[in-house]
Amino acid sequence: MDDHLSSAESILVHAGTGRSAGDPATPPLVPASIFVSEGDPDPARAYGRSGNPGWEALETALGAVEQAQALVFASGQAASMALMLALAHGRDQILLPSDGYYNARILTERLRPHGARPVLVDLRDLAQVQRELAAAPSLLWAETPTNPLLRVCDIARLAELAGSAGAPMIVDNTVATGLVQQPLELGATASLCSLTKSGSGHSDVILGAVATRDPQLLTELHQWRTLGGGIPGPFETWLALRGLKTLPLRLARQSENALGVARHLIGHPRVRAVHYPGVEDATLELARRQMRAGFGPLLSFELAGSAADADAVIAASRLILPATSFGGVESTWERRARWPGETAPQSLIRLSAGIEPLASIIADIDGALQAASGLDTHTERLPRGDPG
Repeated sequence: MDDHLSSAESILVHAGTGRSAGDPATPPLVPASIFVSEGDPDPARAYGRSGNPGWEALETALGAVEQAQALVFASGQAASMALMLALAHGRDQILLPSDGYYNARILTERLRPHGARPVLVDLRDLAQVQRELAAAPSLLWAETPTNPLLRVCDIARLAELAGSAGAPMIVDNTVATGLVQQPLELGATASLCSLTKSGSGHSDVILGAVATRDPQLLTELHQWRTLGGGIPGPFETWLALRGLKTLPLRLARQSENALGVARHLIGHPRVRAVHYPGVEDATLELARRQMRAGFGPLLSFELAGSAADADAVIAASRLILPATSFGGVESTWERRARWPGETAPQSLIRLSAGIEPLASIIADIDGALQAASGLDTHTERLPRGDPG
């Protein structure tokens, strides 16, 4: 097939759609718990916990993005658990990023009685990673950019170290998505993604997915999903597939907005630090080499103040929604350290850039910073206007 016709963007648009006369132009929703079955049962068409046409259409689309095979789960946490159960068996430790998604650390602690212990490492410190990999049989659980500090680590180098130690490597690719970053191309065993975020993109779905080029791992993950019951609902997969069709367009706009906001906040009198791959000098070249089509929708910044100051800024917003999660079409923000188990600085605000006009997002941020401080921070900045 012509490369343009088989591009990930084209497959995302057409996944699940037939081309025969009478086929619907949109993938059908199949809310079936059973299928007609005679003789030897077809595992994919026997009982609803084993398969669904909607799952398969979504998995085809996700697999095309990373040139792999994908499996969809009820949530990102369900996908994470299946990966840990499948790959941590017989290993003494799971190496986790010390600044990564805190629920991954909590999940590992919960699984500790059943297998490997969690060990926190700085994934940018390759010497430390190498020492820990040599210390005991391990599973390397990477995340880049990290959530919520947006730190970038070198996937290719980590994959080399993991390969030399005989350790499988998982990359949580939720912040970037497969359109921006290709962990499997860089040597990862599997790529993990929460479809709750940018994948579906409309803040109306809880889903997760794993992509891999290892057939044995895919089979084992499928077994864990079927036996454990971490299956996606047919309506959720239908919504996610619909959302994926516009992912390239949404992600481009959101990445542009996130970069614009990050640049705007650098040097702001109320902002102590800005975290975004596109403005982090130390890892900018690595991010440019490793990520494509922008740096993603997520950024964070630390106020030169307290947790109460950050809460006041968030409460003063008229456009940006105070909400957790990220990747939706609407801009959202929150003080991340309000969650038990999160290790982010107390005044850190995590912001997910939506698809609103950049000027509106910046005006709302400036207005919130001014309203919360009682100071005029608008000198030589965009007027607030109507954030609409």
